[in-house]
Amino acid sequence: MRLLVVEDDPILSDGLRVGLGLSGATVDCVGTCEDADSALIAGAFSAVVLDLMLPDGSGLDVLSALRARGDRTPVVLLTARDAVADRIAGLDGGADDYIGKPFDLDELSARIRAVVRRAAGRASAALVHGGIRLDPGSFAVSVDDRPVPVSRREFMVLGALMERPSVLHAKSELEERLYGWQEEVESNAVEVHIHNLRAKIGRNAIETVRGLGYRMRGV
Repeated sequence: MRLLVVEDDPILSDGLRVGLGLSGATVDCVGTCEDADSALIAGAFSAVVLDLMLPDGSGLDVLSALRARGDRTPVVLLTARDAVADRIAGLDGGADDYIGKPFDLDELSARIRAVVRRAAGRASAALVHGGIRLDPGSFAVSVDDRPVPVSRREFMVLGALMERPSVLHAKSELEERLYGWQEEVESNAVEVHIHNLRAKIGRNAIETVRGLGYRMRGV
């Protein structure tokens, strides 16, 4: 998944980028309301981790503008303002979850996965297609109950395909899931990851529709 972290503390922001990245996410970070608004208008994110106290305003204003545009991107508020009234204001303002500082990174990761899962209308955390199973919580892939080792980016590509298995996913869409703003995109990266995945989960598991994209082959 691709996440936007809105946090003005550079040490915490960088820690979230690295920590959430280790759980299989691509993370972009901004530190102001203005930059958050611009990023959310321009990009497609799986979820947003949003601080409330920002240098140029309140994260609640970012949340309000997001919901006013009809954007349903899940939002997890992350803030030191953890009073009951603050939690109520955030949730009533359109947030999907709320976690106070200090926090546990594993818990934050789990809460992000939960709001993304609910937004997609899935009851189970695991993605299953035929004999292929992908578990975001344990960062594990198996085929017919046989564990299959995959790299972080192979995991991300497979996850994107399995979230909507019958939908064609363009190469550019998969690149957006794989690479943050500061990362250089290699021209054939997606093709390489698809090739490696086929070698691990089955040659016919992923279908290529030339000129349009990739999707999971029907079962």
